[in-house]
Amino acid sequence: MNRLLISMFLATFSTNAFCQSAHQWTLQKCIDYAIVNNISLKKKSLTMQSATEDVKQAKAELLPSLNASTTQSLSFRPWPNETTSMVSNGTVQRSVDKWSYNGTYGINANWTVWNGNKNRNALKLNKLTAEQAVSDSAITAKTIEEQITQLYVQILYTAEAIKVNKYSYDTSLANEKRGEEMVKVGKMSKADLAQLSAQTATDKYGIVETESNLAKYKSQLKQLLEITGETPFDVAVPASSDSEATASIPGLTAVYDNAITNRPEIVYSQLGIKQSNLNIAIAKAGWMPTVSLTGSAMTSSSSMNDNSWGNQIKTNFDMGIGATISMPIYDQRQTKTAVNKARIQREDAILDLEEKKKQNVNVHSVEHENLKQKKDIIAQINSILENKETEDAPNKVRELMKKWQEVGHVPYKEKDKVYAEYKAAIDKAFEQLDMKAKKARMANFANSINQMSDTGKVYHERERLVRAYEMKSQELKTYENNLGFFNAQSKSGNSLVKEMERKIANIKEEIAMLEQKIKLIDEKI
Repeated sequence: MNRLLISMFLATFSTNAFCQSAHQWTLQKCIDYAIVNNISLKKKSLTMQSATEDVKQAKAELLPSLNASTTQSLSFRPWPNETTSMVSNGTVQRSVDKWSYNGTYGINANWTVWNGNKNRNALKLNKLTAEQAVSDSAITAKTIEEQITQLYVQILYTAEAIKVNKYSYDTSLANEKRGEEMVKVGKMSKADLAQLSAQTATDKYGIVETESNLAKYKSQLKQLLEITGETPFDVAVPASSDSEATASIPGLTAVYDNAITNRPEIVYSQLGIKQSNLNIAIAKAGWMPTVSLTGSAMTSSSSMNDNSWGNQIKTNFDMGIGATISMPIYDQRQTKTAVNKARIQREDAILDLEEKKKQNVNVHSVEHENLKQKKDIIAQINSILENKETEDAPNKVRELMKKWQEVGHVPYKEKDKVYAEYKAAIDKAFEQLDMKAKKARMANFANSINQMSDTGKVYHERERLVRAYEMKSQELKTYENNLGFFNAQSKSGNSLVKEMERKIANIKEEIAMLEQKIKLIDEKI
């Protein structure tokens, strides 16, 4: 608990540094900033401070109490009897003066030696309450961490989607403009041009939609971080090799290590049961006797005494010590009622723990199912890469990326590992499939063909492509015929088969590219 308080107080001094630094927010920076500035966590911090004060108070109540007192009085007797005397503050005094002054001075001490361990159990109860406040704060912090991580990843994915959509739009727009020129020279129908225009409009809408989603996610993250106003805000995009993107969150892990290892919700309920047991013990103390010690030191003075004030203080000085034993006999059923209610609270705490465990099991079940779905998505992406699918492969990968974002949380200990696997698969997909470069190569080839004014050069290029197509087709046939000669049952045979299959997939991809280029030339001719 002290570690948590110290961390949060020290972090407060770094708030200004956050605000003055560059507006590129890393995941770790977002989490650290939230720990300092989130209102819910600030309230939890105040609760922990209050619980700490209760512990200090309970410790102090084990010690004796000490207080000092004084009484000063002024008396007026209009018709005094000079022949009589009176006793004041234990001293015989002559009643002569009409006005008289009296003063008493004392120190009193009281110490409850034993009250059925009620005071000591109260101290234990307050300590458990303080621990429970820490656990409650851990629950809130863990929830905020998960929300920040989810929004942060969504922002990264959406920002990348904007880039992809913009590139698709630029390609569609270029195709539409070339289609308009081909319509003018009679090389393309207006119906085909309409399809190109529709694709351009779709790609443009995709940009607007993803930009809107990006603004929405950033706004939600700012609200979660308690950032108000028009303060510039943007997340830092980690490099593909940056370990920060997949590393666990050290800030919260260091502070709430034990709480996260053991689910904070479960810890909170377990502490509630311990509190209930102590409440029962405290309530039962009402049937026990109370033993206390008292001590006092007192003196007094009076203006009607012939001695001086100093002599009176000395001669009237008095000290005393005593012991008190109080035994309850009948308290109108108050103790029994308190004990029964404490037992009912314990049963409620036990049921609450069972409910939390069931919820935790259900959460784990859902999280493990989500983990299974995400691993299946990774497997599908890897399958596309291994088989080198060419038909609509980029769109398939993008659909899988969208599906990934829709899947919920996975077990905490698995989230970093599975994300690292997913990120590696996506990076490999963009690299191996070469989605952007492939479109660019086809666009450049089409542009070069359109710029050929000599029809003979166009025919020559077509013949070259046809010859390459026939050679690749023959090569493909040879590999497919030889594939059956390998024994896939042995380890080495299986390896050779996979290598042969990869070569066949590469050849098929090259053949598909040649077919597209020949088709483009045929449309020009």
